[in-house]
Amino acid sequence: MIDPSHETLALRAATPADVPALVDLVTRCYRGDASRVGWTTEADLLDGNRIDPDILRNDIARPFSQVLVAEREGNLLACAHVCREGNAGYFGMFSVDPGLQRAGLGSHLLSRCEWIAATEWQLSMMRMTVIEQRAELIAYYQRRGYRRTGIFKPFPYGDPRFGLPRRDDLRFEVLEKELQPEAVA
Repeated sequence: MIDPSHETLALRAATPADVPALVDLVTRCYRGDASRVGWTTEADLLDGNRIDPDILRNDIARPFSQVLVAEREGNLLACAHVCREGNAGYFGMFSVDPGLQRAGLGSHLLSRCEWIAATEWQLSMMRMTVIEQRAELIAYYQRRGYRRTGIFKPFPYGDPRFGLPRRDDLRFEVLEKELQPEAVA
């Protein structure tokens, strides 16, 4: 297990200078053969991009939006995006280096994003969308208090900024969790 509180692990907000490294990390976590080392791969579902650099730059710059990075000794290990969408937080772009998955770093990063939404932005709900076919990922979030809502959103077929689908039945399911500032750390 990685000790997320270890003094050499730094959590910080991403800057525009981080965009190339973030695109590389997110791609390694979800697409192609490199992603198969970890359990978060989408390689059987999608090819191509996982994150568009211009969208990522916008996420870094806009208010009530933070791309959080975890690094050790200058090496980018993980990232996630948390932002305000209406009256709830939204969590996405969750990526942990495939070789470090299952070591506790992801849970630490998720908790920090929940803390930002609950404490800094005073939001009582966190939402996310997960590809419906990703049963193991949905189960991961359920173990962390998220519930399936039964609300589905279409996959953006035809927009290569979000990947090239290998199937024609992809869609997103909305998951949500009630946040309590004192319970999130």
